[in-house]
Amino acid sequence: MSHGPACQSLRRAHRRSGARATAAAGGGFLLYVLLSGFVPGLMNSSPSGHLTLGLALGLGQFALMAVIVWRRLVHMRTRVAPAVRGLRGLARHQEEAAARGRAAARPPVAPRAGEYRPW
Repeated sequence: MSHGPACQSLRRAHRRSGARATAAAGGGFLLYVLLSGFVPGLMNSSPSGHLTLGLALGLGQFALMAVIVWRRLVHMRTRVAPAVRGLRGLARHQEEAAARGRAAARPPVAPRAGEYRPW
């Protein structure tokens, strides 16, 4: 079952979305660090009051993480969860079919004289 096309497609989608989220988070953090290290004059500039651009971008990291987590949850709910439910149903169906096959292959056991069997 794990080598089937539906399961492979689910794995690819899950892996791809994880790679995108990691790239976005890492890229945002790397941009912040590079700007802080190589352009300190820009990061110390003050667009309004006591708030510097560096502080605003640092706080923006929290917003970036919140957006990434939100998009990841939406992706899981809309793309991954329905596929998982479908695979679970398929696995349950195959398990029930195998159980029926095993039950049909067994010869019926007749109760012994005087023995009561409720099932």
